[in-house]
Formats: sequence, structure tokens, C-alpha cells
Amino acid sequence: MMSLILAESALELVPENLQNHNSVISHAQKLKKKPSEILLDNSWHFAAMKGMNNEIKRGRPDLVHFCILEATTIPLYQENRIKIYIHTIDDKVIYLGENVKVPKSYHRFEGLIEKLFLEKTIESDGNTLLEIKDRSFLELIDEIKPSKIIGLSRNGEKHSFENTAHEMNDNCCLVVGGFQKGHFSENIQSRINQLISIDDFSFEAHVVIARLLYEYEKTIFM
Repeated sequence: MMSLILAESALELVPENLQNHNSVISHAQKLKKKPSEILLDNSWHFAAMKGMNNEIKRGRPDLVHFCILEATTIPLYQENRIKIYIHTIDDKVIYLGENVKVPKSYHRFEGLIEKLFLEKTIESDGNTLLEIKDRSFLELIDEIKPSKIIGLSRNGEKHSFENTAHEMNDNCCLVVGGFQKGHFSENIQSRINQLISIDDFSFEAHVVIARLLYEYEKTIFM
């Protein structure tokens, strides 16, 4: 089965060293939660995040929401032809089960992910919908064991969406950055077999996912 990994995703709870910052405390109070129980979000925590390590790749849970909505509302996922994983910037992996209905409202998505970080699993009617584990990207790849790993990056070889789709197969793994700016870290890039750049224009991650998976669907359904 094909795999999609959102790598180094900007999805994490507020780190301990930022939890006493005024912007974090104020936001947590509005949500009626502890600072340790809310997602890091640069829309609210910009002042607290200033100067932190990997700042440009953190604090954008909304981008992850867009990407997951695109990937879970298509025939490929609905017919159980793709597995989706969210690898986070702090080396956790969220596993999506089959036929998970991701909330279209960002605020509901935010609450769901905060609950997942705290409880580790989200279940419904005895089925595990979401599960989070401490796992690096390399450990995840060793677990999936794909035949080919294709990474999407502006640093890659130029290909069209259509040509890239023809490079994909049932046992390949597609890796897309789940962050706003920057490039894959060296340890992630070292495991990618083929690094591809789609066009000279810089598309956002959810656009790349939507258009590329559509082209792939055309190769298997049409």
C-alpha cells in the first residue's frame, strides 16, 4: 500500500521552556487549558517563539490540517489505498486509521490533536482512529519498508505532477514537508531515493498533495 508522510510537521504542544511566556499563558487561559496542553501556534505565540530552534519550521498546525483534509477526502484514501502518517518536528508520529473523518473546522481539529497528544489514542466504537508514538522519521521508514521513497522539495530534480505520478507505485512512500519554510533536514534527505521539484513555482504542501494524489489516482482508477 502506498504511504504518505508529512515530515517534520509543525505540529507540537508548547515546549516546556515557552510555557511561562505571557502570550502562551494568555492563550491557554482563553482556551481554559494549561499551557502544556495547547498546540504551539505562531499566530498566538509569535513573541514566545522568536529565536527558538527551527523557528521557521514550527508553530503552524493549520498547515497540517489543510494537508490532512486534502489527503483524507479523496477516493485513494476512502478505498484504503494509502496510509497516512504525520511525523512531527519533535520526532513523534501520528498514525491515521482507516476512514477517519478529519474535522473540517480548524478549531475542532486543534482540540482533537491536543486530546491525542495527552491521551495517545483516539478511539470510536472500538476502532483506533488516531494514535501517536515517539518515533523518528528513520524509525518510521524502517517500519513501513517502502520499495521507493520520493521526496518533494524545491531542491529536487524538475518533474511535472503527471510525470511524478507515473514514478509512484503501490509500495512507494511519498514524503512532503509539513512546515511553512525551509528544507528537509539531512537525516530525512539521506533516506529519500528520489528528490523531486514540482515546477519552478513554490506550491504550498496541501496543493502539492492534492494535485499529485489526483494524478496518481488517474493512473490507477482511470
